[in-house]
Amino acid sequence: MNIKQYLDSTYLKTPEQSGLTEAETTEKVKEVVKEAIDNGFYLVMIRPEYVKLARKMIDEAGADVKVGTVIGFPEGTLNYKLKLAEAQQAINDGADELDYVVNYEAFKNGEKNLVKKEVFEGTLLAVKNGKVAKWIIEVAALNPQQIAELTELIRDVVLQTIGAEYADRVFVKSSTGFYKTPNGEPNGATPESIKIMLAHAKPLPVKAAGGVRNYDEAVEMVNLGVQRIGTSSAKAIAEGGTAKDGY
Repeated sequence: MNIKQYLDSTYLKTPEQSGLTEAETTEKVKEVVKEAIDNGFYLVMIRPEYVKLARKMIDEAGADVKVGTVIGFPEGTLNYKLKLAEAQQAINDGADELDYVVNYEAFKNGEKNLVKKEVFEGTLLAVKNGKVAKWIIEVAALNPQQIAELTELIRDVVLQTIGAEYADRVFVKSSTGFYKTPNGEPNGATPESIKIMLAHAKPLPVKAAGGVRNYDEAVEMVNLGVQRIGTSSAKAIAEGGTAKDGY
């Protein structure tokens, strides 16, 4: 299996989270982008402030690597109008794919119309600009029924208001990789959560993110049916190894 075609090589830590300076973080982002170029990964996923840098490096290298970024990350509670502004800026800076964190807390509180509104507006902005949208539902914050229902909500908004012809450009994505779980429980994609998402997302594709740290786990996700994998362990996975840490 050419696992590289499924990998979104990811670096999303802030300087505060990594203990690095701003300059060191920029160098780290450059390393991740260069690694994606050198290894032929499908996409490099970085924070919005580094989109211009990644776009420039990839274009100068003449590489076929997509640039992705996160919107409303990682909590998802940002007002949808601010998410749209963040997404528009990312588009202007050269992003190919927009990974929105859906307001899953609003969903859990029963504010489904608010969630439908942001999914509609965020997806519309992406597709009308020829971009891919992904909606991160944060499976570790949801129970199985909520995973199914939120996945269905996103699917139905896309099919009913954007159009089935755009279904392959709108993913449901499992996790940010930054959610704080109790007692060391998984905070990212698990086979169980991915199976629920796959059952309720069709025809929308599914992206597994968070917790995929070795080749065997990545292959398992692909065999389940995911079309993309977000991981900070892309190089280790591509080499058939296991990362010591990551998300």
